[in-house]
Amino acid sequence: MHPFHRLARACVALLLFASTLASAGMPAAGDTPPDELGVTLKNAPVHLKDYAGKAVVVSFWASWCPYCLKELPILYNIQKAAKGRLQIVAINTEDLDTFRELSRLMRTLEIGMSYDPEGKAQHAFGVNGIPHMVVIGRDGTIVQVFRGYGESSLKPIVAAINQAIGVE
Repeated sequence: MHPFHRLARACVALLLFASTLASAGMPAAGDTPPDELGVTLKNAPVHLKDYAGKAVVVSFWASWCPYCLKELPILYNIQKAAKGRLQIVAINTEDLDTFRELSRLMRTLEIGMSYDPEGKAQHAFGVNGIPHMVVIGRDGTIVQVFRGYGESSLKPIVAAINQAIGVE
């Protein structure tokens, strides 16, 4: 075998191994999600178990992410349309001062707002980029995880939310 081919095979094997390590511990469809969803402005912990029986959309976001800022009002409207069967929890990944200001600006959005000061929720959910969304069914298991998505993912996101709520 030519040395170049051996090197290419070694690189492919290394990439596959690295991607396996990167996805290890990342919750996926069918898994039970982590319970910790950050803390509120009053430093009260937010837990997934607080929304038992409801479908939950957990969205990790930041002010520098334009798509995230467009997404939050859309998610609020979906929550409103679901009439109590869905809870949105938006977890900000920035510092307390930024979160405080953003919460003030977005106070009309009646969604769960928290932030993740120590990165515990981000780590537990395998967040390594934003936007990152986890759709959780009323049974408490993950329906689907969306990483680094955009407007082209709107139909699959809505389909996953409808599945989580129990709408076919």
